[in-house]
Amino acid sequence: MPVKPDELEFIEAFRSGASVVPAGGAVIYEQKSNGKLFTLYSGWAFRYKSLSDGRRQILNFLLPGDFVGLQQEFSGGATHGIEAISDVALCVFPRDGLWKLFREYPSLGYDITWLAARGEGMVDDNLLTVGRRNATERAAMLLMHLYRRLDRIGLAEGGSIEFPLNQQHIADALGLSLVHTNKTLRRLQQLGLHELRNGRLRLLNPRALQRIADYYETPPKEVPLV
Repeated sequence: MPVKPDELEFIEAFRSGASVVPAGGAVIYEQKSNGKLFTLYSGWAFRYKSLSDGRRQILNFLLPGDFVGLQQEFSGGATHGIEAISDVALCVFPRDGLWKLFREYPSLGYDITWLAARGEGMVDDNLLTVGRRNATERAAMLLMHLYRRLDRIGLAEGGSIEFPLNQQHIADALGLSLVHTNKTLRRLQQLGLHELRNGRLRLLNPRALQRIADYYETPPKEVPLV
């Protein structure tokens, strides 16, 4: 649904600025609240939690249009970190404007709730993947999931998408060792199911990847922009 003129005016007034974070930089530091909310305008990032010995679990990947940082509002701080994979541009919003948004612009409040519920659903999918899918199924699911998300927002070009992830990112998302991740991706590529070249991902046989991953989606709703 298009944003109404008064809602757009409020969003512009609500926004406190813009921020650019280089690849590898922190958008939100783990366990450190920054009092800000963000919309990811461009680039890739990921949300993660880590253990004291440095082991890290990537909870989900953040792509353009994702609303970032809402969890801080309800937990008293950042219980997770967010790191940029590529250079990212963000729109910045102060947290203290949320009450006014929900009170005076309930349709925008619904959009934010929708984005939060969608993010929770993706984390649920990731938990199922790490908990029950085998290595091949995990890799197939991740490739399908990321391609679908970017295609949905118009960022697939000629059947391929930008893919700045390295194998450590994939291993940390799928709960696999780096060696196992490498072997699994190579096996899928040798089967002619996908191609990774020059920082882009092309799905050569998406139906086969879908069957391997047991990952079938219903047509999604249009993602609201905040």
